[in-house]
Amino acid sequence: MKQKEIFLAFFRVGMLGYGGGPSAIPLVQKEVVSRYKWVDSDEFGDILALANALPGPIATKLAGYIGYRVGGVTGMLNAIFASIVPTIFLMILLLTSLNAFKEEPWVRGAAKAVVPVVAIMLLTMTWEFFAKSMRSSLGIGWTIIVLAGSFILLIAIGVHPAIIIFTLLLGALLKPDKKKEEGRA
Repeated sequence: MKQKEIFLAFFRVGMLGYGGGPSAIPLVQKEVVSRYKWVDSDEFGDILALANALPGPIATKLAGYIGYRVGGVTGMLNAIFASIVPTIFLMILLLTSLNAFKEEPWVRGAAKAVVPVVAIMLLTMTWEFFAKSMRSSLGIGWTIIVLAGSFILLIAIGVHPAIIIFTLLLGALLKPDKKKEEGRA
């Protein structure tokens, strides 16, 4: 039963994740956090951060890791297969069809309409992570500092996102845990 759920979850992501990784991320989150509850929101954020730091397509990395975590090696292969087969099929079908009509206004309009939809999906997910970080032990002050610092490093200075993600992960790992220290006292 679990393998069937893994397949369905990532097949839906593969079918509906039009636009690549950015559009697939909120869909994966909906499936694995909200629908099946294989991971919680915090774990998903951690998995997403690590997956973004690694090379390759984000949807297949998320599928591989979550599939492995939920169903072992079989689950990993199942999730990767389920997430890439719809893309392969749809690429062949849609690109063959759309290529014949690529100069038509409705085709150009449909392609342009995808961008704002993906932007809203990413903005919604970003807001959820932002709100969660403000409620966490990080607090609103550090959340805003990390957000502003990351923005400056990314946009103004041009630092690669993987370096920022790695630095923040390293900082989180090296940060002393207040609960553990209170337990020792």
